[in-house]
Formats: sequence, structure tokens, C-alpha cells
Amino acid sequence: MMKAVSIESGEASKAIGHGVNRGLSVFDLVLRIVAIVGTLAGAVAMGTAEQTLPFATQLVQFSAQYDDFDSFKLFVIVNAIVCVYLALSLPFSIFHIMRSRAGKSRILLIFLDAIMLVLLTSGASAAAAIVYLAHTGNTSANWFSVCQQYTDFCQRSAGSLIGSFGAMVCLVLLIIFSAVAISRR
Repeated sequence: MMKAVSIESGEASKAIGHGVNRGLSVFDLVLRIVAIVGTLAGAVAMGTAEQTLPFATQLVQFSAQYDDFDSFKLFVIVNAIVCVYLALSLPFSIFHIMRSRAGKSRILLIFLDAIMLVLLTSGASAAAAIVYLAHTGNTSANWFSVCQQYTDFCQRSAGSLIGSFGAMVCLVLLIIFSAVAISRR
């Protein structure tokens, strides 16, 4: 009689562990979709950031575009790369929902997620430095704040950083939850 109880409790703990891993896999899929939206929104917002200052004459016009700054170009390219990677990793995430015991593909995703996190962090940090400099300037170097003149451009470029930093948080959570799912195997 005691043996039957221990077998049943062992099966119950396996079923609970399987359910937790499935829940982590569903959360993994949701986080990937949120990160796709964040990186796509960040890339589109930055890639379409442009403003021309109105002047009385058509011969002299001052404009600001994202491709005037190499850091902003890097930001758009990196966000696009991470967005494509996340979209391509969705089938793996769906596979993990169906087969929550899959381990090798989770290890591969942790490795690739970490690489994408590094890329996204570098691109967002470079763009954030330029946005900060545009907002505050640097009096030591005689760089004046350009956001007093180009308010729309600065607001759009600063807003695009939100999606990218949100995607970074999602990638950190993806790495943590994948590691937890692997450890529960």
C-alpha cells in the first residue's frame, strides 16, 4: 500500500513540473511577441524620425534625419536584426509549448537570446547617448542642445528608445525563464 502512494505522488510531481514548464513556455512565447513589437516599433519610429526647420527662404533649410547620426543607423539596423531573429525563434517557442521537455533547443535559444541581448543593448545605448547629448548638449565642447530647435525629431528619437529598452527587459526575462525550464528537467 505504501509503495502505491509513493508512485502516485511521484507521478503527480512530474505532472506539476510538466505544467510549470508548459506555463514557462507559454510565457516565453508571449515575451517573444512583446519583444518583436518593441524592436519593430523602435526601428520604425527611429527610421522615420525627420524634421525640417521652416525658414522664410527655400534656399536655406535645416533638417535632421535619423541617418545623419551613425548611432541612430546602428540602432535601426540592430533593432531590425533582433526583430527578425525573434520572429524566426517563434516556431521554437511554439515547439517548447508542445514538448516542454526539449532541452537542446532551449540551450540554443539561451545562447542566441544572449547574443541578441548584447546587440540590442549596444545599439540602444549608443542611440541613448546621442539622444541625451541632443537634449542637454555639452558646454565643455561647445555643443549646444539641438532639441530646442528640433523638438519633434528629438521626441520621436527618444520615444523610439522605449521599445528597444522594453525588448531588452523581455530578452533578460526570456534567458532567465529558459534557464529555469532547463533546470526543472
